[in-house]
Amino acid sequence: MRFFLCLAALAASLPALAQVQAPKPAEHAVPQTKFPYKDEVYTAKDFHFGDGGTLPELHLHYLTLGTPHRNTAGQVDNAVLILHGTGGNRFSLTTPVFANELFAPGQPLDAAKYFLILPDDIGHGDSSRPSEGLHMRFPKYDYDDMVRSQHQMLLEGLHVDHLRLIVGTSMGCMQAFVWGEAYPGFSDALMPLACLPTELAGRNRMMRYMSIQAIKQDPAWKNGDYTTQPENGLRTATDLTFVMGSAPLVQQKAAPTRKAAEAFVDSYVPRAMANSDANNLIYYFDASRNYNPEAKLATITVPVMYINSADDFINPPELGIAEKLAPRMPHARFVLLPISDKTRGHGTHTQAALWKPYLVELLNRSAPTH
Repeated sequence: MRFFLCLAALAASLPALAQVQAPKPAEHAVPQTKFPYKDEVYTAKDFHFGDGGTLPELHLHYLTLGTPHRNTAGQVDNAVLILHGTGGNRFSLTTPVFANELFAPGQPLDAAKYFLILPDDIGHGDSSRPSEGLHMRFPKYDYDDMVRSQHQMLLEGLHVDHLRLIVGTSMGCMQAFVWGEAYPGFSDALMPLACLPTELAGRNRMMRYMSIQAIKQDPAWKNGDYTTQPENGLRTATDLTFVMGSAPLVQQKAAPTRKAAEAFVDSYVPRAMANSDANNLIYYFDASRNYNPEAKLATITVPVMYINSADDFINPPELGIAEKLAPRMPHARFVLLPISDKTRGHGTHTQAALWKPYLVELLNRSAPTH
């Protein structure tokens, strides 16, 4: 029997950036396992953002699997923080291609052994977000705010004072580098998947900016105070994000004829738009505006297993950035996965079977010695 029921059967075939959000499972779809499963919310009072904005209450939803364990010193020693990508939520990484490979009995992050924490980031899932009512008056959060809120949630909401590991995909990959610099030593190890540890510039930022501008320049956007989604702008943004997260080999196999290609688009775009909000999407993409861990990479001294794939259109290997910057982290290993029938472009970060051996290596390399 599969360890997890598929919470979003479509998810594996969609581009990973600004992906259609994986839905919350119905009660009967919650994994029936021998370890505790919780879906809860932490409320941070009077949360201050880096842009000067505040929220009287910041709500952060999160999913946990397993039970925290404390060592002889009283410190949690089995917690793993698992961070989703742009547009994702706490259920995005509970799909079979990820969870069955990692969380099932005997797997590297067996939930009977580890305490797994999967949060909805600020602006994502069921956490506080612009679409709840503030629209463009919602504080202009960035990755620093997201990581700081995660840290506060762990300490105050979950009483987790240490992490065995941080695994981050796409946006979560970038947050893993922010974590390593902002809270050195809080986690024993980092596993960033599918990103670059430098400022978002070039085509990456261009396409994010194009998506933002497509929405803002749609008259139906009304400066964010629309009552129905600005369809034209949102459609353009959806098209762009599809291209960003796609891979030629994958899409060629999925749609080998003109008819199939057009049918795929005609089916995909309406689904994506139906599960999107224009203001939320603007915030998703603009949250990366201040990201740039490059200058402080040398301060990340814990073991790091950093992995990209060669068919990632968002982080193309020909830039040579990862190979240049990874050595600045004294205990980092960078791996570039070659293109194969099993890679999925940017979405390779969710295909855990492809990089699971490297996770095992990292866990062994970072195992506590006491």
